[in-house]
Amino acid sequence: MGEQAPERVVVALSGGVDSSLAAALLQAEGHDVIGVTLHLWDAEGSQRVGRCCAPEDRDDARATCELLGIPHYVFDERAAFRRYVVDPFVHDNLAGETPSPCVACNQQVKLGRLWGIAESLGASALATGHYVRTAPLEDGEGVALLRGRDAGKDQSYFLYGVEPALLSRLRFPLGDLEKDAARELAREFALPNWNKPDSQELCFIPDGDVSGFIKAQAGDAPAAVAGAIVDEDGTELGRHAGIEGFTIGQRRGLGVSGPSPRYVLRVVADQETVVVGGAERLLQPALQATDAAWPGGMPVGAFDAHVRFRHGQRPVAARVEPTADGFRALFDAPQRAIAPGQAAVVYLGERVVGGGIIQEPR
Repeated sequence: MGEQAPERVVVALSGGVDSSLAAALLQAEGHDVIGVTLHLWDAEGSQRVGRCCAPEDRDDARATCELLGIPHYVFDERAAFRRYVVDPFVHDNLAGETPSPCVACNQQVKLGRLWGIAESLGASALATGHYVRTAPLEDGEGVALLRGRDAGKDQSYFLYGVEPALLSRLRFPLGDLEKDAARELAREFALPNWNKPDSQELCFIPDGDVSGFIKAQAGDAPAAVAGAIVDEDGTELGRHAGIEGFTIGQRRGLGVSGPSPRYVLRVVADQETVVVGGAERLLQPALQATDAAWPGGMPVGAFDAHVRFRHGQRPVAARVEPTADGFRALFDAPQRAIAPGQAAVVYLGERVVGGGIIQEPR
């Protein structure tokens, strides 16, 4: 959206450069800016199995606020993060799925809670460092969520389920920026974290060891047990220590050999079995999604659109058929490695019109 009239804005500060730059840009535009950081996860003591808003990140957020001369508050949301993000992540992995924790976090923990905090602080808007944009709808009623200008950093995939009323209150100062330009602006503002590396893994599993994290966090959940790695005929090719962490399309770490590469085709949770095969067997003509969100209202009838079924992927052409609780997307050309549990997001041009959670790849 274009430049806003001066207003009080709460900025969600994670400790990273993007959210810090969002705060600096809004202050430079004359807004009354307040920084808020959510304490989501502990990385100390017996729970030192990951990090999310770890102490050093909160310190970076605080240093940004000190530089800008704005207030900074930290709110404890660890219980909500465990309930809505970590526990479902563990459960879904043990069920053989590949969940989208960042979707769950943004929709069920961060944005809603942050808007409540913003209102309590007398703010009329909430800002984040997401690389997405908004624009007024043609009828003038509300706003649409648009892809970020930088295709490589676009984060609209994670925000498809934001309620329209909240979306109209959100500000995304980085939506029209390329990442390199954003970092250069952060340097010009002399932000203390301007050269801080971007996170490359799940924020609560920075070492990338999904299996180890799940085993540490399973608690009372049924623990995964060893099982077979088989081909599509059921011939055993090897063994695994648990299905958690396997995902459709995975090639590395399978521990099986053969004349040609093999990839994970399916995870059969009730049999503790991982089915592998050739790359050509990863192609699927369609996907089925449920738990759909249609911010502008559920479409009437099938329509042509583009669908993204993993973050970082370029949206691909499909015919979208809404169903009672979701939609079916039939691709113009078969697509590779569609994983149950991931989000599927529907676009009309640059605009996000809906999304859901993948249940079946066909």
